[in-house]
Parts: sequence; C-alpha cells; structure tokens
Amino acid sequence: MRVSFHPDYRVELPPTHPYPMGKYPLLHARLLDRGVIEAADVMVPEEATLEMLSRVHTPDYLSRLAHDALSAAERRRLGVPFTARLWRRSRLAVHGTWLAARAALADGLAGNLAGGTHHAFADHGEGFCVLNDVAIAIRGLRADRTLRRALVVDLDVHQGNGTAAIFAAEPDVYTLSLHGDRNYPLRKERSSRDVELADGSGDAAYLAALGGALAEAIEAARPDLAFLIAGVDVVVGDRYGRLALSDAGLRRRERLAIAMLRDAGCPLAIVLGGGYAASTLRTAELHAIVFEEARVRWRLERER
Repeated sequence: MRVSFHPDYRVELPPTHPYPMGKYPLLHARLLDRGVIEAADVMVPEEATLEMLSRVHTPDYLSRLAHDALSAAERRRLGVPFTARLWRRSRLAVHGTWLAARAALADGLAGNLAGGTHHAFADHGEGFCVLNDVAIAIRGLRADRTLRRALVVDLDVHQGNGTAAIFAAEPDVYTLSLHGDRNYPLRKERSSRDVELADGSGDAAYLAALGGALAEAIEAARPDLAFLIAGVDVVVGDRYGRLALSDAGLRRRERLAIAMLRDAGCPLAIVLGGGYAASTLRTAELHAIVFEEARVRWRLERER
C-alpha cells in the first residue's frame, strides 16, 4: 500500500505551541516498524507548484504566502507561526495528497502521512491550515479529466469549513462532515451533508451516525474517488475534541469507513486531519490505526 511522506513534513515550532509537529516522523517510523508500510512503497513528494495551488487559492493569497507578507491578523488567524519552512512544508503536504490520490486511483487504496488541512479557504488560512490539500488534489484531477465526481469524508472533530466553502457551488464534489456541534469553527459553513454531534458523544452514537450518513453520501455522490480525513481528535481526552470515542471505537470507525467505501468500489485516499492527544507519541499511535485498518483491507482485496 503506497503512502506519501517527507521528513520535512515536520518543522520546528516554539516549545509551548500546541500543534504536535513531531507526529509525522513518529507515525512514519511506527508504520515501518510494524510492517504496515514498506520502505519501497513510500512516495516522496516535491513542493506543489503555484500552478497547482492556484486551482483553489487566490493569486493574492498565494503571493502573500510566497513573499511572507501575511498581515498580523492573518498570522493570528492561522494559529501557527508562518515561516519559509512552513510554506515549503505546506506545499510538500499538498503534493503528498496529490500523489496519494493518483495512487488510490491506480491501486484502490493509498494515503498521505500528513494532509487534511480542511480549514484553509481559497483566500486565507486558519486553524493551523495554510493550504487545502484535498481541494487542490480534487481540482487538479478534475482539470486533467482524470476525475469527474469526488467525495470528501471528513471525520475530524472540527467541521471542514474551508473545504465546504470551496466546493459549495460544485455539485460533482460531495462534502460530508461529522463534527462536534459546539466546537471550532464557531461559524460553520454548509457541507453537502453535515452531521453535528453533541459533546461527550461516544462510540455507539458516533458509529451509528457515521454508518447512516456515509451510506447516504455514497449513494448521492456516486464518487470516482473518495478522500477520508481521518482526524483522531474525536478520541476521549483530546485537548480540542470534546467527544469521547475509545481507542476501540476509533478502530471501528476506520474499519467501517474503509469497508463501506471500498465495498462500493470507490478508490480511497487517506489523509490525517487533526489530533491533539496528551502526548505527540500518543497522537501518532492513534493516527496509525487508520493505516493499520487500510493495510488489512489492502491484503484482503489482493487475496480475493
């Protein structure tokens, strides 16, 4: 099973910053150590070009990023210190999702060990998200006629507001978001289908909601490709989560989503989304679960 990874997915942040940048190399190492991925199957991305980015993001926003000219208000809204290294890292992650999408179309299943930056809008970034990698991949594949219909299954605890806004007027891209109803962002956008979950929702409520909504989404979208944003900030104890899935419930979530999409014959590209567990290692361990479940499905399909 092919996945994208680059060592520069990690950049240095101030020691007190809450974003767990160290999760990327930890996840990569864990998946290799456990045989979930093979070194030969790791795709190394390059920096996405401005032409690729411009399919989603406005020229003015891209110029401000490229010239480190974000205003103080924009930097606060982004929530993470913007530097030349972060600009490069963001473009690497975008290309990683592009590679994962292409690999999924060819192989059925693939992933990016980053991505899911769903709070990035066409003209600004927010919520730790600089560029909208999934939207850029979809627009690029549609531009070269590789893809007509796409489905975004966003299971991060925070609504994918940027993605929803970007595709609001595109009926061939279906956006499904399951998220906390009282969580960030305070002002929600309208996805094709939004499922809002109460604080403290646990395994049973979450999985029931997912099963019903995903079945509806697959039928409505009839996708040629799906993206799964597998945020792990739904797990109990997450600093920004407010939901209460157990580790076992998270594994059941990943297994259910992968099975439903693949049983429908839909190629699937998996990206990370958010996660803010008590430690960076714990966050990486939770992110590993979706790739473990994807590998099980990968093997099963090749035995059939």
